[in-house]
Amino acid sequence: MTNAGAPDDLPEEDDFEGFDVNGRMCIVTRQSGSPDTLIRFVRAPDGTIVPDLKRQLPGRGCWVTASREAIDKAVAKKIFARALKADVKADATLGETVDRLLVLQLAGMMNLARKAGQFITGSAKVELAVRSGEALAVFHSGNAAADGVRKIDQARKAWHLGMGTEAEIPAFHLLSGAELEELMGQNAFIHAAALAGQAGEGVVKRANLLEQYRTGGLSQKKDVVDMPKQ
Repeated sequence: MTNAGAPDDLPEEDDFEGFDVNGRMCIVTRQSGSPDTLIRFVRAPDGTIVPDLKRQLPGRGCWVTASREAIDKAVAKKIFARALKADVKADATLGETVDRLLVLQLAGMMNLARKAGQFITGSAKVELAVRSGEALAVFHSGNAAADGVRKIDQARKAWHLGMGTEAEIPAFHLLSGAELEELMGQNAFIHAAALAGQAGEGVVKRANLLEQYRTGGLSQKKDVVDMPKQ
C-alpha cells in the first residue's frame, strides 16, 4: 500500500472523527484493505495492544497495514490510543512480536498441509512438482545450496514459458535453517513445495502475508504474490 493521504507526522489533535475502528482501514495509512493485507489489533483488559491474527478476539479493534514499518510507526506515534480513543499500552517490541506470530502461523500451516499431502519436501520431489504444474509455490531454507535453488528456479522458468502462465510459480526464502529446525523439528526442510488444495493454498496465503510484512513499506506499493493461474 502507498501512503497517499498519510503524512509522516499525523497531527496530535487528529482524533479519527468519522473513522470506523471496526472497519478495515489502516489507522496509519488511512487506506482501506482486505484481511489479507491488514492485521487486526485489540485492546486487552489490562490495556495492552494485542495482535489478533485470526480476527476472533472480542472487543473494539483497529487495523494496521501488514507491514513492520506501519506497526512500528503506530507504536512510536501512539496511533493505537488515538484510533481506539482509549488509554492503551503498545509495547516497543510489538512489531517483532507480530513477526514471530506470523512465522508460527506459517509453520503451523505447513505442518497441517504436510499431513494433508499438500506440502512436500526434498529437491527432487519439488522439482518434479514444479515441472508437472502441481506446485503452487516453492520454499527454500536460508541455508539451501545455490545449486539446488538454481535447479528449481530453472524448473519454475520452464513451466512459466512452456505453459504461458502470467507469472512464474512464486518462490519464498523466509526462514533460516535454524528457525525451521526449531519450529518443525524432524519436518524441517531445505526445499519444499505447497501443492493444490485448501491447506496448500493456506500455506501460500500465510507466506504472502509474512513476506509482505517484512518487505512492504509505507512509501511504496507492495502487493502480495498471486498464485499463478494454470
